[in-house]
Formats: sequence, C-alpha cells, structure tokens
Amino acid sequence: MTTAGPAPAPEQDKGGLRTALAGLTTRGRSFLAAGVAAAICAYVLGQSDLLRVGLLLAVLPLVCATVLYRTRYRVAGSRRLSPARVPAGSEARVHLRMDNVSRLPTGLLMLQDRVPYVLGPRPRFVLDRVEAGGRREVSYRVRSDLRGRYPLGPLQLRLTDPFGMCELTRSFSTFDTLTVIPRVEALPPVRLGGEAKGYGDGRQRSLALAGEDDVIPRGYRRGDDLRRVHWRSTARYGELMVRREEQPQRARCTVLLDTRAVGYLGAGPDSAFEWAVSGAASMLVHMLERGYSVRLLTDTGSSVPGEGADGFAGSSQESADAAGLMMDTLAVIDHSDGTGLSPAYDVLRGGNEGLLVAFLGDLDEEQAGLIGRMRRRSGGAIAFLLDSDVWARESGELPPAGGESAGEESLRLLHEAGWTALSVPRGASLTDLWRQADRQRGGLVSGIGTEGRS
Repeated sequence: MTTAGPAPAPEQDKGGLRTALAGLTTRGRSFLAAGVAAAICAYVLGQSDLLRVGLLLAVLPLVCATVLYRTRYRVAGSRRLSPARVPAGSEARVHLRMDNVSRLPTGLLMLQDRVPYVLGPRPRFVLDRVEAGGRREVSYRVRSDLRGRYPLGPLQLRLTDPFGMCELTRSFSTFDTLTVIPRVEALPPVRLGGEAKGYGDGRQRSLALAGEDDVIPRGYRRGDDLRRVHWRSTARYGELMVRREEQPQRARCTVLLDTRAVGYLGAGPDSAFEWAVSGAASMLVHMLERGYSVRLLTDTGSSVPGEGADGFAGSSQESADAAGLMMDTLAVIDHSDGTGLSPAYDVLRGGNEGLLVAFLGDLDEEQAGLIGRMRRRSGGAIAFLLDSDVWARESGELPPAGGESAGEESLRLLHEAGWTALSVPRGASLTDLWRQADRQRGGLVSGIGTEGRS
C-alpha cells in the first residue's frame, strides 16, 4: 500500500489568485463575461439596475474562486493493489482511500486515478462531503491481456464549489506498479521414462566419505553429534574434528527460452512468442514446486538477476520469492536482436545441467545442430518447437505445406541428437504436450532397451 502525503493547503500554492482564476469552469467564465458585458451596457445606457445585475454576475465566480482557493482543509490519499502481481487475463482490484486530516469538513470532491489505457478506462469518483477526521473508500478493477509492468497514479483530486463556478486540481506524487505476469498452467508431476541424472524426485544424495581413510573431516560445530567425532583428525590438527554427513545434491533444471525476433511471427496475447513465455513460466513454477534448483536462460545467455550459479532452489522458504523474481523477469521480457543461440550454448557448455527444457522458435539447420549439441551437457532434454509456418497455416495465413517443412526438419535433427522434441500447434495446451513428452520419452527408452537385448 502506498500512501500519498496530504494535499497541500491551497493558500500554500504558488501563483496566488491567478491559480484560482485559472480554475474557473465554463459556467464561471460565462458568469464573469456576462457580468462584465452587463456592466459595460449599464455604463453606456446609464442603467443603474443593470449595473447591479452585472456586478452580481461578475462577483459571484470571483468569490467562489477566492473561497475555494483559501480553503484550509487537507486530505491524504492511499492506494492498495490486491494483488500487486496478477496473471495476464486476470483482474486486480485497486482500493483508494481518502482521509480528511483537517478540522473542517470538505465540500464536493472528484477523485481520479491515472491508469494506462491497456488496463481499462480512467476511473473517476465523486465523493460527497467528508467530515473532519473522516474517510472514504472506493475501488475499481483493472485487467490486461498483455503482460508487463504498468504504473498506477498519481492520484488526482478535484475541489469544486457548491455552484460549480471553479475547480482546483491537486495531484499526489506517489504511484504504484501493477505487474502482469505470464499465464501459468499447472503441470502434472510426470516421471519421464529413461530418467537421467538430475531428474527424478528432486533430490539425490552422494556420500561424502567412502571409507575411514578417505574421510574429509571438518571442524566441530555446536550441536554436532559426538558420535561423529573423527579422533585421528582431532589428534592431527589439535582440535575437535567431525566426519562430514551426507550432503544432499539437488536436482537441477534449466529452462531455455528463445526470444529471437527472427524466430517468431505475429504479436499479441495469442502469438507464438507469448505461448513460449507462458510455457517457460509454467515450467519454472512446476520445477520449483518439485524441489529442483531452477535456472532461466535466454538465447542471449542472460538469466534472472540475483540468480545463483545453480539457479534458484526450490522446496524452501525462498522458493516463493524465487518464483516471484522469475515471473517479474518474464513479465517484461521481449524479443532480442540476436540471430543465433551461441551465447546460450556457451553458458551450457560449462557442465552437466541436469534436465534441460527448451522453448524454441524457428530454427535453421545450423541452429538446430547447435541445439542438438546442447543435449550432451544435460541429463535429459525436452524441446517445444513453435514453428511459424505451422501457426500461420493453422490461422489460414498460409496454404497447407506440400512437403517436409523447416520445422519438421528441425524436429528430425533434434530427435537424432537425443532430444524429446515436440511441435507446438496453435492453441495447444502445455499440460497435454507435457504428458505427450512423457509418453514419447518412455517409448524411446523402451525401444532402445529392446534393441540392446536383441
């Protein structure tokens, strides 16, 4: 919740009475012009009664502007988002609260909040008299089908007199940010056949000691079990040493998101690129929930700010914060200017990455070969290929293909390299594709096992 400071008392504004006169409404200006015209006519015609009418018409808007300008009440405003992070296509509610912190009741207040046009129309509210020390609360809803970060505010308050002759606008300086994250699809906890190192229940253990002579002791820490004291090392180093206990080795997963502008066609919430971003978000959340150390990697070789060398750890108190950081990154991710996936390959070349899940756009033969070589650095590899030709044909923009398309050729090359690769049709469900990948991987490993026994 963001709280704006009290609106400044009008007499503290710079510009003096000129500010108040600039706030005259159409009605106020009309009264003033009519009064001046009547006064001139009265002077020319020598009509004293008409002069009185002219003075009344001219003085009324000036009096209203002066009274409104010198009003001493002060108000404070606050805004609260519920929630502050919302998936694309879902609604968030914005709560506004106005507090009269002065000793005088207010007049009619018109409240307006600035919002980007993609979130809907600009909300306006009319607040009747607010007693001294009183408060008023209003709310409105915002919704966006496009992910991103959208500023809300600053809040504007319009003060008006009872006759509608003058309006003065007060703006608060603070604003809030609504983060619209990609849609996240709940995935089933499948267990891919041919489970490789780094994929499974989320945890593997490796013993840190192989025998009494190979033990690597460490210094004693308060609370260590005295039965683990290593007396030979204690005598050697002159201080109490204990055997290291089994160290858990967390399963790792890297989600590769291809953001190349040349790899996707179209734009908007139903485009292939938005499907890839939503799929990556769903996969990251799914793997975090299963206890994996998760890393998000793009074609440029960049990752989430604050991410460790092994990614974000799941099954911990920080997993929700890690998911939030990744969602915030995906909320604003956009196309890159790169034409290749070499930067991502250089990052993955460092060692075994566990499970590798890739969301890819169009691939030529060179890039398909590069993706194929990434398989050697992972325990398991699954690719979701979003072929622009397939999406264009299904939307009617292209006629049916006569022979093997570039996307089918890329799938064949990935299969030959050991990937579990699937083509993503327009409007496909990631849940169904995830199960299909499970069946495809299971059939592939079963076939390999049968061939080995023959």
